[in-house]
Amino acid sequence: MTAPNIVVVMADQLAPHFTGAYGHPLVKTPHLDALAARGMRFDAAYCNSPLCAPSRFAFMSGQLISRIAAYDNASEFRASIPTFAHYLKALGYRTCLSGKMHFVGPDQMHGFQDRVTTDIYPSDFAWTPDWEAADERIDKWYHNMQTVKESGIAHATFQIDYDDEVGFAARRWLFDRARDRTVGERAPFALVASFIHPHDPYVARPEWWNLYEDVDIPLPADVPRLEDQDPFSRRLMDGIEASYVPLSEEEVRRARQAYFANVSYFDSKIGEIVDTLDEINELDNTIVIVTADHGDMLGERGLWYKMNFFEYSARVPLVMAGPGIANGDTPNACSLVDLLPTFLEIAGGTPDMLGEPIDGRSLLPLARGEQDPVDEAIGEYCAEMTAHPVIMIRRGSMKYIHCDSDPPQLYDLKRDPQERTNLAADPQYADITARFADEVARRWNGAELRRKVMATQKSRRALHAAMEAGAGEAWDYNPPSDASQQYVRNHMDWTVAANRYRYPPLKEKKNDA
Repeated sequence: MTAPNIVVVMADQLAPHFTGAYGHPLVKTPHLDALAARGMRFDAAYCNSPLCAPSRFAFMSGQLISRIAAYDNASEFRASIPTFAHYLKALGYRTCLSGKMHFVGPDQMHGFQDRVTTDIYPSDFAWTPDWEAADERIDKWYHNMQTVKESGIAHATFQIDYDDEVGFAARRWLFDRARDRTVGERAPFALVASFIHPHDPYVARPEWWNLYEDVDIPLPADVPRLEDQDPFSRRLMDGIEASYVPLSEEEVRRARQAYFANVSYFDSKIGEIVDTLDEINELDNTIVIVTADHGDMLGERGLWYKMNFFEYSARVPLVMAGPGIANGDTPNACSLVDLLPTFLEIAGGTPDMLGEPIDGRSLLPLARGEQDPVDEAIGEYCAEMTAHPVIMIRRGSMKYIHCDSDPPQLYDLKRDPQERTNLAADPQYADITARFADEVARRWNGAELRRKVMATQKSRRALHAAMEAGAGEAWDYNPPSDASQQYVRNHMDWTVAANRYRYPPLKEKKNDA
């Protein structure tokens, strides 16, 4: 029996809290809702690092960022690291990436057979942080309150242009697979369609903005006083200017309205891809997964964007639907590193084909509605606005956050989903806090990890200076395109070309006897 196709639709900076599928009363996500209604919704899925590139490298490799040195948005994703794209290709899949994966380094494929768009962000070392000056902003880093203040409506942005291209290229690639089917190609396919929305800037087209024009957009539920913020949150607020650039309620509401609008825009892309799978008669043989690289605080707790382990930043949507997937929801904690072993099990792979150890487990038992004794997610953050690694352990309802330079944090998410009460100093939770602290000390050598982070930062800054001066070639990906072989050309029979492009193809007429 042929293994099912795998299609991943990935958002950027989408907190599940701001979707209809996860219960938001205002945000319209009918296509995600429909997938959840016929599939499995994971209610405690996390990124492994709340920043774009590190999260995506963990997703691709099934490994935590400390294992693969994927510390920040300018960390190289080494070509020697096996990814799920490598494994799926080895198992006979035709693989494709359309859209963002924020690969940094000269390898811009990482196992994908096809890559049909460029990336949206730099592929070099320009965004390297400096832990020797951890409080200083990166010059070209645009995360600041001006982004919030400029929220609103536009007919076109670089992000809208990009996502429209990503969606079109993904659908065209799917139609090409259907065309291959008509000439006997039966290999299963794996497509990752990765969009930039609803990532800031918070700017939406009118048709999506207008969905929320007459809606009373809620303000953030909980904004502690500046003096009550934990030290890490205070550093983040300083880094994004939130601690000293005031926002009006109207500015906050406009940013949240634009974000809601762009969530609905992203949802429309889910619908387009699912519709295309239906049109090429592959929907019933395709497992569709919707997720994101991390969330967005969107003003909650006075924070914006990501870069922390509070729920709005660290949690991601994760919905699976397709053959063999049960209908329901699961509370088990899991994370993006779990998707590589999940894909391998879907594709019929076995653990002995792994080229490197992985940190995840297959989520297919949970997706089938079975029990899973594992209820855990691990997070690591080694990027901006800190000078020491930040570690998160989510196990059961408890979340523990550790940084060598800051007081520990412990939250009981069942009793305190808004994470208002830090229990780390509560005598009633002393044993739990001590056990988590001991676990962090056993599993992570904070001083050694910090040394490694700073060493690679120094080397990357030196290399970037040389590249800026003209050393080497740019790594930005240019999708191959040969116009001489597209559409109709003089060396082709146009009727043959027309029949190749037409789907479904015309049926051959039988001659009368």
